[in-house]
Amino acid sequence: MVAATFAALVVLLVVVWLSRNLQVRPTSKKQAVLESIIDFSNTTTRGSMSDNDAASFKLYGFVLFVLIFVSNQLGLMLQVDVNGITYIKSPTADPMFTMTLALFTIALSHYAGVKKLGFGGYFKNTYLEPFVFWLPLALFEEFSNFLTLGLRLFGVIYAGEILLKLVGGLAFSDGIVTMIGLAPVELIWQAFSIFLGAIQAYVFVTLTSVYINGKISAE
Repeated sequence: MVAATFAALVVLLVVVWLSRNLQVRPTSKKQAVLESIIDFSNTTTRGSMSDNDAASFKLYGFVLFVLIFVSNQLGLMLQVDVNGITYIKSPTADPMFTMTLALFTIALSHYAGVKKLGFGGYFKNTYLEPFVFWLPLALFEEFSNFLTLGLRLFGVIYAGEILLKLVGGLAFSDGIVTMIGLAPVELIWQAFSIFLGAIQAYVFVTLTSVYINGKISAE
């Protein structure tokens, strides 16, 4: 909870800082960076649904992408342990956080489907297509989508942090020799972890748009 709150605060402060003194034509690098992130998240959202439908979910896609990206990188830059309890780390290394994001996304997709198609149209489109007996398989698919969406993100980030801790522990295990020898390995893995964190944020937003589109597009 502490790590998630800290990550959200970081996102808020960074976005507020980047959005100061906005101009119609960008004159600062800060605005250019912010607009690049927005364009990227918007393109990701539009990749799985029509422009008209995507317009309603662009803000959600942007917030989701930035929050997950920052959360993925947080543990690489800062970890706070007090009496053996880690208070500040990557929130996405906690399954409760990733499963909450997945639950919110799945719930939003169902809400969007009901809002656009009506309950009857949504229920038929989601659970009774292509035939009535599809219902049990559709229910299983919904549950598996929820699990895989949250656990995929958790597994990648958690494994990355564990490996970083192992490499760091080995680096300090035998003095200056191991520190020098394993320093390149640590740096390479950190760089790779940053890349993985960005990819996982992109994948999560992409799957979110796919799930939402599946609920609002009548077959």
